[in-house]
Amino acid sequence: MSDPGFPLPEGLQLDWAYALGEPRCRGVIRTVPEDFIVEEEIGFSPDGDGHHAWLHIRKRNTNTEWLARELAALADVPLGEVGYAGLKDRHAVTSQVFTVNLSGKAEPDWQQLTSDEIAFLDIERHGRKLKRGALRENRFILTLRELQGECGDIEQRLQRIAADGVPNYFGEQRFGHDFANLAMAAAMFRGEWRESVRHKRSLYLSAARSYLFNKVLSARVAAGSWHRALPGESLMQEGSTSCFSVRLIGSDIEKRIEAGQLHPTGPLWGRGRPTSLADALAFELQVLEGETMWKAGLERVGMEQERRSLRLPARKLQWQWLDAATLQLQFALPPGAYATSLLRELVITANAASHG
Repeated sequence: MSDPGFPLPEGLQLDWAYALGEPRCRGVIRTVPEDFIVEEEIGFSPDGDGHHAWLHIRKRNTNTEWLARELAALADVPLGEVGYAGLKDRHAVTSQVFTVNLSGKAEPDWQQLTSDEIAFLDIERHGRKLKRGALRENRFILTLRELQGECGDIEQRLQRIAADGVPNYFGEQRFGHDFANLAMAAAMFRGEWRESVRHKRSLYLSAARSYLFNKVLSARVAAGSWHRALPGESLMQEGSTSCFSVRLIGSDIEKRIEAGQLHPTGPLWGRGRPTSLADALAFELQVLEGETMWKAGLERVGMEQERRSLRLPARKLQWQWLDAATLQLQFALPPGAYATSLLRELVITANAASHG
């Protein structure tokens, strides 16, 4: 049964500030799936032994969750016995690892799933289920076509992005088509809808949390402080989720932030007190002062306070012009980051393919 439609609450801030100013160049992405290539870098190798099949798969125009269901059906195991590090775009060419728990079962013929859209790159054995977020980075090769408008500052924007990164916004995918996930979350918090499907409920709660984070980040971007620390900042170490708070920002902290070793953070709302202090905490609370429904709703369902980096570094960013109106980008992003957050600082993009 499809979910009922609910209206978005009035007064939501759904236009986020740009660090480099709104682009005046337009382009098209995903003219073909090969324009959006994503390669997952797990960062470790399979054990070579164990109850879990380790399947490195390249897929084209294929939804991650759909393929997980197909793997579970072929192996005759519950869907929960299939692991993967994260969801990948459907309208793309992506490679990622799946694990399937085959404890007590014979290994199926995985090649039965091979098609023009699905190829098995490697089949090994591993001792544990692959968990969400268990990867080092995602590597992207994106091709922007039909660039037009005022595109003369693209090179300058790319150089700024390479040096400073971009605001680490949650992408539009998090909120669903026409922000439907936010509308559903609001209906849940108002007591108008009870979502019994765990996966959908998680999507709606994540959308609510992401909205509050994006709102704080947008305010920090507008204030020019998204890539520098405020007194009391909760700082995250590069490549880690661990944070520490600093009341006074000395030159050593500033240098580590400038070098990309530390990043300012924003709140992923939930129960408990934010780890930010002083000016940083006051800034966050002021921005979210009127968001009582979202904050109370997330606390009521038991979400705990967490932090997320405000800054998204564009690792190994390179680019080349394939012709006067076609630009190809290569870069890597950490887990949980969105390529669309980088693209939005560069060009205004239209998707040739609808979202899947």
